[in-house]
Amino acid sequence: MTRAAEPFSARLARRVNGVIAVLTLAFLAAPVLAIVPLSFSAGSFLTYPLPGLSLRWYSDFLSSPLWTRALGTSLLLGAGTTLAATALGTLAALGLANSRLRLRGVLMALIVSPMIVPVVVLAVGMTFVFSAAGLTSSLLGLLVAHTTLAVPFVVITVSATLAGFDPALLRAAASLGAPPLVAFRRVVLPLIAPGVLSGAVFAFATSFDEVVLALFLSGPAQMTLPKQMFLSLRETISPTLLAAAVLMTLVSTSLLLAIELLRRRNARLRGTER
Repeated sequence: MTRAAEPFSARLARRVNGVIAVLTLAFLAAPVLAIVPLSFSAGSFLTYPLPGLSLRWYSDFLSSPLWTRALGTSLLLGAGTTLAATALGTLAALGLANSRLRLRGVLMALIVSPMIVPVVVLAVGMTFVFSAAGLTSSLLGLLVAHTTLAVPFVVITVSATLAGFDPALLRAAASLGAPPLVAFRRVVLPLIAPGVLSGAVFAFATSFDEVVLALFLSGPAQMTLPKQMFLSLRETISPTLLAAAVLMTLVSTSLLLAIELLRRRNARLRGTER
């Protein structure tokens, strides 16, 4: 049926849906789009219209040891969390996929529970547990906490990829004499790579944007970029804060684009296999 032959009600419904989608997107993007011009303001106050354009606040961010140290801590934590969460989440997903336990659903619920339980509740509980273990006010404690939040994302993405995996491939590799590690590296890993990489991206984003656990568990020496932004917001609203926010938004947007590229690559591979 061509568009010209479509009923008027169908065309109207499609246009209404399009308008609603555009308005929803504008509503969600408005707060972000509002701060981007302000980060380039030549003035010291957050006001419209802009008195002029300048890169002074980005220069102030990049030249400030306070901000650059916080950025470095966040990047270091993000990299460590990505490695730890990807390894643990992939192993957990493989174990659950190959498990025939009756409690498999319970185990899966426990693994993904950090996504459901409010972060502030996790932060309070971790504060008590980590205090007893001597992990508060330490980079290792933050790494463990961030990994706890990130593992569920890896498990979910890898499990979704494993849903289309044929176990007969592993049996075929074993029949050809391939040891388990070789079979995993040459057979399983290439097929689930899109899910693993997507989970890794989600893990980095979870760690890079996290602020609640950092407020509860970190000390002055473990200042992350979100925590520094939160503390700066309480003291004074400086355009440097907006420059940091724009840079964080660029990182998050780049991660989302990476996930979309991985999704399209996976879709192309599935289409080729079919």
